[in-house]
Amino acid sequence: MATSLTTLGLELPTDPRWTDIAAMQIGDVLIDHAYCEQKAASSCISLIVHYPEKASLVETLTPIVAEEWGHFQRVLKELKKRNIPLGRQRKDEYVNQLMQLVTKGDTNKMFLDRLLICGLIEARSCERFKLLSENLEDESLQKFYRELMISEAGHYRTFLELAETYVPVEKVRARWKELLHAEAEIMQSLSPRGDRIH
Repeated sequence: MATSLTTLGLELPTDPRWTDIAAMQIGDVLIDHAYCEQKAASSCISLIVHYPEKASLVETLTPIVAEEWGHFQRVLKELKKRNIPLGRQRKDEYVNQLMQLVTKGDTNKMFLDRLLICGLIEARSCERFKLLSENLEDESLQKFYRELMISEAGHYRTFLELAETYVPVEKVRARWKELLHAEAEIMQSLSPRGDRIH
């Protein structure tokens, strides 16, 4: 499966320095990655809890919760193989800035933004996993990140499709375009860190 910036919709590629720095700090990357998977599962649970009346959302996100938690367990195994303890969760400046973009005070707009920001995070994770799968020297980690890249690409599309299930397509696409632009600006403002997935 070919995954590129174009297919993901992202406006700005990851700074090429990130891959080299991440390869030198792979233990820190794996720790941060574990928490990213845990937070992805939590985000889906939160959407289900907040919008239980939306049957398609509940039905679609329930298996993704299990899948993200499965990814968390897989990352833990990679850490264990390397005798690296999980450690504490780190502040995720990227996600924190994205969450500032959620529209306040309008329930419908907030719902759309939450879905689209989940999609954005999955798209950026997918792009990062692709870079790791192509550039790490450890062949088992290359394979690991390629498998997760494919999964994240599927999740990214799922969030956009869910948005279009409940919101007119033209509104979804207009807001998606705005958020893609804002995400690129956030990416530009952040220095590349090798101890973070984002």
